[in-house]
Amino acid sequence: MTLSILKAVDLHWKTNNTKHHTSEISVDQLIVRRGQLFTLTLHLTQAFNPDLHPLTIIAVTSEFPSEDRGTKSCFGIPDIMQRSPSAKAVWKVEPQKNSSPLTVLTLIITPPADTPIGEYKLSVKHRDEEILLATLVVLFNPWCPDDWVFLPDEQERQEYVMNEQGTIYKGSGNYIVSMSWDYAQFEDNMVKICMKILDVNRKHLIDPADDVSARCNPIYVSRVVSAMINSADDHGILKGHWGGSFWGGVSPSHWNGSHAILKKWYNTFCHPVRYGQCWVFAGVMCSVMRLLGIPCRVITNYQSAHDSNKNLLIDVYHADYGVREKPSKDSIWNYHVWVEGWMRRPDLANDGKYDGWQVLDPTPQERSEGVYCCGPAPVAAILNGDTHIKYDVPFVFAEVNADCIDWLVKADGSKVTIFSDTRRVGQNISTKSINSNKRLNITDTYKHREGSKEERDVFKYAITRDYSRDGEEVESGGTEENHVVDETRGETDDETPDVILPLPPVSMTFEEVSQPMNGKDVSLKLVLNSKSSVARLLSINISVQAMRYHGSPAVNIQNEVKEETLQPGKDLSIPILVPFLAYHKHMVQCDSMKVSAVVTDKQKPDNKYLAVNDIVLLDPPISLNVPLQIRLYHEVIAEIVFMNPVNTTVTGCTLTLSGSGLLREEVDFRLPDLQPNKQVRIKVFFNPYKSGVKTLMVDFDCADFRDIKASSTVTVIP
Repeated sequence: MTLSILKAVDLHWKTNNTKHHTSEISVDQLIVRRGQLFTLTLHLTQAFNPDLHPLTIIAVTSEFPSEDRGTKSCFGIPDIMQRSPSAKAVWKVEPQKNSSPLTVLTLIITPPADTPIGEYKLSVKHRDEEILLATLVVLFNPWCPDDWVFLPDEQERQEYVMNEQGTIYKGSGNYIVSMSWDYAQFEDNMVKICMKILDVNRKHLIDPADDVSARCNPIYVSRVVSAMINSADDHGILKGHWGGSFWGGVSPSHWNGSHAILKKWYNTFCHPVRYGQCWVFAGVMCSVMRLLGIPCRVITNYQSAHDSNKNLLIDVYHADYGVREKPSKDSIWNYHVWVEGWMRRPDLANDGKYDGWQVLDPTPQERSEGVYCCGPAPVAAILNGDTHIKYDVPFVFAEVNADCIDWLVKADGSKVTIFSDTRRVGQNISTKSINSNKRLNITDTYKHREGSKEERDVFKYAITRDYSRDGEEVESGGTEENHVVDETRGETDDETPDVILPLPPVSMTFEEVSQPMNGKDVSLKLVLNSKSSVARLLSINISVQAMRYHGSPAVNIQNEVKEETLQPGKDLSIPILVPFLAYHKHMVQCDSMKVSAVVTDKQKPDNKYLAVNDIVLLDPPISLNVPLQIRLYHEVIAEIVFMNPVNTTVTGCTLTLSGSGLLREEVDFRLPDLQPNKQVRIKVFFNPYKSGVKTLMVDFDCADFRDIKASSTVTVIP
């Protein structure tokens, strides 16, 4: 019987993980990045003689490891073993030079830049004995030029891979609102959670060997993650819900970060967490992507189109006075949030034309290859109108650059076009700046300047692409049929306009009288102007609706009709007042108010004009005070102050504090009812457990004002 040659193994956790930029995840679990060497030391019971007894090392992942699939690799000292001629992802090893004494053998091991990511078992075989050395995790490597996720700029790597704190933009194009989001990708158990996400995806359940082998490809992995963030057709993380009660779960606006969601999903045996909406889906996906090593950032597109019939046209219906709203399959969201992942796309072009940022959208909107996911769609393809390439480029192109047609629905059911707008969709496309909380406008990476010849040329090019690609099926927003494009652009949704009106000679704009604040009356005015030489009697129908952010009206708040005379060359100002008592109960579960004005020329009733304005109410102020610099493991006091801004008692008050590196769990407080115009002051104690720049976040919720947020960035020093 052969005695074991191996006495002990030193995995050099801290040194290896630091060099591989994974020490933030763990210092007592070996986590390495592919394409980069790591070291381990074998302490032997006898001197190692490679000429007499070679040392074979075996790295395997998955239940069905295979050299041909790249999920098993045999290598050694000396490297004389017989491999399959089609072996993929072969690991390498060499002894450290001048390693002494001979009973201490330090090995330099390199997993190749195309090895599948995941959990590996590393064992050593000497003579007839095989011993498990370690269980390690291999991740993508944006520091390695041979890895498809290589990102050349170090500042960008720090922002898009290593930064655990971020900013997500909401509101509307005219009212851009920022909120802090805690990605927390390096918190406890995040490796286990992300490996679980990969292992319960649909493709793994169908063919685990093929799925694990395909994890060498960030294109494949990002598509799997996009599908797994939502629970529409698998064991995904979040259940989406866009209206009404959030009974049985948590309102999407409550969440401050990803870790609580991911941990709840994992701890409840992959049961979907209730509830999410687009920014929550995107925030969670960004956390998973950054943990896996794929550079990722969160993107907000204002006036974002959902083009249901793939014709790059959005039909918007407005009801004439006394006429019921006509629903549309198309919609324009105040904003929509997705992510961009950074990777090469050699599957699309050999010259790197489509490399770089790729749109990935985990919000379940349309099926793609039969599954609710979207992307990766190259941003470069969207900019150039290359809607014939995969994945889902036509759908994303429409989100940022569809044309809009506004219809007026009359009492007899007929429709007239009152406006055709080529500029409305895709505004202020935003993401967080590098090394800053400032907003970065990246609209010009998605499309040329609105109204320019280049933008119109790209649009015309996009709608005439041959989607059939020589008979190959195209994934476009989930459709499994080839597209037929009506190049005449004369019809939408098989409807023919009853009347095509000339451009209106009346201009209309909305102006704020005061900043719209939740808890206060909303005051604005509609200003009309005409270049006509005669006075004109106008009928002005002004309606105010409570809207959900994805473009769906919830309820009518108020409606009024006025008759006014517009004098030539003079402004006509129409005051609009929306009292707090009128909108309050409707806006508790809504995101914005849509104010619409339909103006009819009384002398020429066929002449109708439209103006629309989206109003996002600003939250009442809440203050969060915490020292800017605090010490690791030392108790810190945070103070939160909120004043009830209305003349009624605020009930059902709760306060939630969170922040990775500062609090290991979310901390919830139930507060007493708050009397009119009174303030509440709360002191909270916590002990930071990670050093570096961290963000403390607070969420105040009550029956009258939902999820008012504040955050403070602090530096934790050792």
